[in-house]
Amino acid sequence: MRHVISVLVENEFGALSRIAGLFSGRGFNIGSLCVAETAAPNLSEMTIVTRGSDEIIEQIIKQLRKLVPVRKVTDLTGTDFIDREMVLVKVKANTATRAEVLRIADIFRGKVVDVSPTSYTVELTGDEKKVDAIIELFKPIGVLELVRTGKVAISRTTKTARR
Repeated sequence: MRHVISVLVENEFGALSRIAGLFSGRGFNIGSLCVAETAAPNLSEMTIVTRGSDEIIEQIIKQLRKLVPVRKVTDLTGTDFIDREMVLVKVKANTATRAEVLRIADIFRGKVVDVSPTSYTVELTGDEKKVDAIIELFKPIGVLELVRTGKVAISRTTKTARR
């Protein structure tokens, strides 16, 4: 089963390395990982997507909580949370395809952030299904390059379920 885990850590040198090392050292895979400072500059929030049985996820969470820079660990899976990803897609754009690229971007509320004689770069933010859908529509036109963030997530309520 896929799990979204939120980890609040002290913003210090090596924190990301220690957490990634915990996963790799125990043979756990990270599907995606996003890290950034919070409103408090001394803290960073990590959103980690991983797969595993409930027992494996419980073990991961217990191990994360033992790490020194970790302040709080929350498994958001099964709770009410909001998640988003961002994608930048460079799409082939010539006289025959420009209008179609713009139409698709508009339908998905994407934004053209760069234009060249042969391509448009479209920025889109949304849930995983929305990001996957626009990529699939751009493939027949010609995806030249693609970069995608991992999932970022936040609880809808002020209190999150802890495991």
